[in-house]
Amino acid sequence: MSFIINFYKSSIGKKWIVALTGLVLIGYVFGHLAGNLQIFLAPKYINQYATFLHSLGPLLYVIRAFLLACFAAHVLTTILLAKQNRDARPQRYAVNASRQASLATKTMVLGGLTVLCFLIYHLLQFTMRMTPGIAELEHQHLMHGEYDCYNMVILSFRNPCISGVYIVGLFALCLHLSHGFQSFVQTLGLTSRKWVCVLEIGSRAVAWVIFIGYISIPVSSLLHIINPVLK
Repeated sequence: MSFIINFYKSSIGKKWIVALTGLVLIGYVFGHLAGNLQIFLAPKYINQYATFLHSLGPLLYVIRAFLLACFAAHVLTTILLAKQNRDARPQRYAVNASRQASLATKTMVLGGLTVLCFLIYHLLQFTMRMTPGIAELEHQHLMHGEYDCYNMVILSFRNPCISGVYIVGLFALCLHLSHGFQSFVQTLGLTSRKWVCVLEIGSRAVAWVIFIGYISIPVSSLLHIINPVLK
């Protein structure tokens, strides 16, 4: 037990915790995107996907609890690691070194907290249905059935404010992911100039793919490319 505690207290231990929990969360981001993109198919597909998730019963709550624990550990450890690194280097970096730091690096902690706020809102809206917009849709009977995910998503994103929050939150998420990919490979010790160059290009490309994939839904809803099925 003492070995685990000492490992976590070390800088490399924290980096591994951040990296491993980040991998779990990245896997979830890709899986969630694959499920969400079914909205571009017939309504039954994404509604069946939502029904399947809810049919998991207690297992779904176990999965959510595990993801929440990973996210909490990821954010907390990132903050502690940033503090530990700052305490180890009390003087500011040289100006040239600061200029070389990417926007994602300098805003890693702030980006993580922004993503946390976004995910809380996202859960309140689409999972718990506690936001005013969702309540209004249900009151107007525009959603048919408990798992009418198709209409719920499209009608919600017809609100420019909701779509705006969603897009900004996703931008923060993908900015965070871009640096996260790079930090993970550096944790593995792959720090050669060749790998750094490949990593920067690859991580940005993956982040942009995720960003475009997710925002395609609110943008398509706003532009009426996809439309609700009203009865």
